[in-house]
Amino acid sequence: MAAKPIAGSIVQARGIHKHFGALHVLKGVDLLLAERELVFVIGPSGSGKSTLLRCLNRLEEPSSGSVMVDGVDMLDARTDINHARQRIGMVFQSFNLYPHMTALGNVTLALRKVAGKTRNEADTLGHAALARVGLADRAGHTPGQLSGGQQQRVAIARAIALEPRVMLFDEPTSSLDPELVGSVLGVMRDLRESGMAMIVVSHEMGFARNAADRVVFMDEGAIVEEGTPAEIFERPVQERTRAFIGQIQRH
Repeated sequence: MAAKPIAGSIVQARGIHKHFGALHVLKGVDLLLAERELVFVIGPSGSGKSTLLRCLNRLEEPSSGSVMVDGVDMLDARTDINHARQRIGMVFQSFNLYPHMTALGNVTLALRKVAGKTRNEADTLGHAALARVGLADRAGHTPGQLSGGQQQRVAIARAIALEPRVMLFDEPTSSLDPELVGSVLGVMRDLRESGMAMIVVSHEMGFARNAADRVVFMDEGAIVEEGTPAEIFERPVQERTRAFIGQIQRH
């Protein structure tokens, strides 16, 4: 029986388990995301953060549990997953751009192939998305002609061009040189201010403190604690959370 959506929650993940063979990576994770909310997911490497994101849009198949995104049951066999994924944009650590295509070509490919737009429609939307991430003047550049930060902003433009209801960010700045991180975080801040619902997995703790509505701490495949940035960073309740926050604050 399909889970009933909770009013006001645009993402509802319930009881998510994920096994890779004998490895139990997610252990009954529940995660809700409200409209216009930014949830930041933190935790040590290997705690299941990225796997959780990939289960939300079915890049990984959950072993059990339920996922609803904008009222659509993502795990229902009848759901057109390519259509459903238009609601839930994702930006990865690696930019995943086609090196032989221009920035505009990378942004418009899904608009034409998935959303069924004409080339003119796709180009109009693509130029608007590139302008939104500050790259209006780079539409004709290939990835090799762009910095890492610019390539990641093209990847964000590609995702937002489809007008998703939710954005997932999986370590979007971890492969960037430190001086390029700010431009990507700036775009994410702009998206936040525009009201985009977002789930962010990242080590950018300053961004989490300043921009997040809620911080979720994961360890060993489970959510250990969640709360406001002030609660998690300044007054964590659980010992594992305190140890993790203490460790990152020493670095």
